[in-house]
Parts: sequence; structure tokens; C-alpha cells
Amino acid sequence: MQSATALKPAIAGREHWTHNGDAELFLWQKAPEAGAPSGTVLFVHGSSMASQPTFDLQVPGRPWSSAMDYFVDKGFETWTVDMRGYGRSDKRPGTQATIAEGAQDLVAATDYILKTRDCGPLYVYGISSGALRAAAFTERCPDRVKRLALDAFVWTGEGSHTLENRRKKLPDYRAGERRPIDKAFVYSIFNRDHPGTAEDKVIEAFADGILALDDSMPNGTYIDMCTNLPVIDPTRIPVPALVMRGEYDGIAGFDDLVEFFKRLPNSDKQFAMMPGISHASFQQKNYMLVLHILHAFFTQPEPIYRG
Repeated sequence: MQSATALKPAIAGREHWTHNGDAELFLWQKAPEAGAPSGTVLFVHGSSMASQPTFDLQVPGRPWSSAMDYFVDKGFETWTVDMRGYGRSDKRPGTQATIAEGAQDLVAATDYILKTRDCGPLYVYGISSGALRAAAFTERCPDRVKRLALDAFVWTGEGSHTLENRRKKLPDYRAGERRPIDKAFVYSIFNRDHPGTAEDKVIEAFADGILALDDSMPNGTYIDMCTNLPVIDPTRIPVPALVMRGEYDGIAGFDDLVEFFKRLPNSDKQFAMMPGISHASFQQKNYMLVLHILHAFFTQPEPIYRG
């Protein structure tokens, strides 16, 4: 039986707008109603869906389906942003939405958040290519990141079955700026690695949320991940970091991530293997495990002795 707290109504959000140059960026904020927040979390989406379906998904009868609602209930202020080419942000022709451009969008978004809220360094979570964007942003602006969580991350691409298959379609990605998506594509995210890790009702709600905002996605991150890896230098990420990997995730090669983890310079770091999970962690049957791991990392006491 689910607790009454977990099944309470969705928390109200507020939309914001800022710019990266002349490109308009959409931001979504949810915050506690009263009192100073415990901290501010910035969620960074991946290659094939905008921010709100990923981090603020509402599924009837599924407690804390929205990661943003979960963290607000824990006392955090939460933000997410649509990268250029996604959701409600600028989708003009010529938008490649590369990983580097995503990092630039995060600089612009955090310019706005830090100015608007005066909240200090952020807790940053990125998933899949969003993890690459978040890591690239951290390399550029480490002073803006208090703790960094990288989920479904890929470093060199070694051992990534998903990228191996994706490279077969590389000529198609290079031929156009965007690729069409539909409900069958969204289902393929959950069925390509290990079918059964997500409930159909959740996949349906996720697909409906994605397709309400987009019927195609930019190819920039796909091309980057197929041809340009590694794009992140772990030695340039000085902040406390968490690397999260789903047991069945075909994009995040285990050995590749271990080698990345070894090179992270801050001894305040963790590697979390998440059982029964493939890709799209917050939409999995074991999503509460993901939320627990992330919350524990974000609320971990700072070390008072370093030796």
C-alpha cells in the first residue's frame, strides 16, 4: 500500500525563459512552498526527449514518478531546461544540438538560475547524453557545481552495444539535422537492452509526454557519441562525482565507466551499479532505488578531514 505522502497531488511548477545568444531557452522550476531549500538541483536531459517528460513525468498511481516532485518533497528546489532543438526551446533550422552546444546552453541556464535565485553551487544530474552535457559544463564552470551525478554515461564508447548499432545509421544522421521519432521509437529505448524493466503504463505516459512536444530530434549528440568520443576529460572534473550505471544499460560499458571513474581526481566519488535497470532510469520499475541513490549522494555530509 502506497503512503498518502507519496500519492499527494503533483507539485505546481513555474516556467522561465532565458537566452543563449539569440536562441530562447525554456526552463522549468519546482520549489518548496516555504522556507529555504536544502539546495538546488539541475536536471539535464538526454538525446531523445525534452526535459519535462524526463524529470516531471506524472503517472497516476505511481508515487514519485516525477523526480522533481520527489526532490522538492525532500526540501530541494529543482530546475530543468530544454536544450536548443528540444521541447519548448529554440528549434530553428541549423540547430545541431551537439554536446558542446548543450554545455553552452547549461552555462546560459545557470547564469539565469544563479542570478534569479542567488542559490550558490548546484547539484547537477545528467542522464545519457545529458550526462555528457553536464560533465562538459562542469569542466567549464566547476565553481557552479556542488555535486555531479552522471547516469547512463559513456566515456570512450568502448563496450557500448547501443553505440555500435547506432553507428550503422550514421550516414542517415549526417544527412539531415533531425531524425523522426514516434511511439515505437520510445518503446525501443526500453526493449533494446532487457525487456521488462519498465511498466507499459509508464512507457505510454513517457511516450505521450515526449511526442506532445516533439515529433523529431536533433542528430548532434548521436553524431558526437558515434564519432567524437571521448569528449570529456575526467581529470578536469574536480567536484564530488557519482557515476550511476543500470545493470542492463547497453550504452554505458562497465569497464569504460570504471576507467573513467579511476581518473576522477576528487576522492569524494562513488560508483553505483543499479540492479534491474536498463536505460531511462527514472522510468524503470526500480526507479525508487535510483531516487534513493541520488538523494543520498546529494545529502552526503562534506568531509571535514582530507589528510
